Amino acid sequence: MLNVIAHGSDTELPPLLIVPGLFGSARNWGVVAKRLSEKRLVLALDMRNHGDSFWSDEHSYPAMAEDLAGVIGRQGRACDVMGHSMGGKATMMLALTHPGLVNRIVVADMAPVNYDHGVAHGYLIDAMQSMRIDDITSRSEADRRLSERVQDPSTRAFLLQSLELRNGPVRWKFNLEALKNSLDGILAWPDPLPATAHPFAGPALFLYGKNSAYVRPEYHAPIRALFPKAEFEGIEGAGHWLHAERPREVEAAVEAFLSR
Repeated sequence: MLNVIAHGSDTELPPLLIVPGLFGSARNWGVVAKRLSEKRLVLALDMRNHGDSFWSDEHSYPAMAEDLAGVIGRQGRACDVMGHSMGGKATMMLALTHPGLVNRIVVADMAPVNYDHGVAHGYLIDAMQSMRIDDITSRSEADRRLSERVQDPSTRAFLLQSLELRNGPVRWKFNLEALKNSLDGILAWPDPLPATAHPFAGPALFLYGKNSAYVRPEYHAPIRALFPKAEFEGIEGAGHWLHAERPREVEAAVEAFLSR
């Protein structure tokens, strides 16, 4: 079962699921989720092998879609779903294989294509696995050690949000070995799709950072082949982590889309 953090109260509007990307968590989305919960229930998730959710050797998009279907099933009605990066692919897979559970989707800076960023992501996993953590007592010391392998301060800050320092032994709240073994599949898009997958007829908003290369013009055709009602909206001044770089603009675009 996935760990879920609820924001706001249930209303007549469909609940909104927020599905984080690789190395993300429900906590990373807390501020955005809270602001979007003024009119509806918002459920921010930890994906499998992340945060406080369960660990599994399997980390495929069909499996992640089934996890999301389970969360929606417990709500008892169809939901709106917003996913970023890896979570965006899981969201797309959910809509393609379980359309009756999904009203609308928002996909943040992701397309149903194969990407080749494996070296960078693999390097981060290696950095976390090789870092000694058993004697760490402060986040500043953790940051100093991680800086020996990861130079970018914002990347370190993001990763260190998932280093557990308080409850029990110090540990990463990632199943790093499973993520490392599944990295090629995470960066890819399943081909062929599951036999149960069909184009999603519902509304779909593809948000992207204008400084990001994850949603290129040449990706619009494969997106529309699976999501015929796809709309595209770019966020000025944002890269791949658009919800962290331009949260107010992302919130406004999502709220406008869901309020139609």
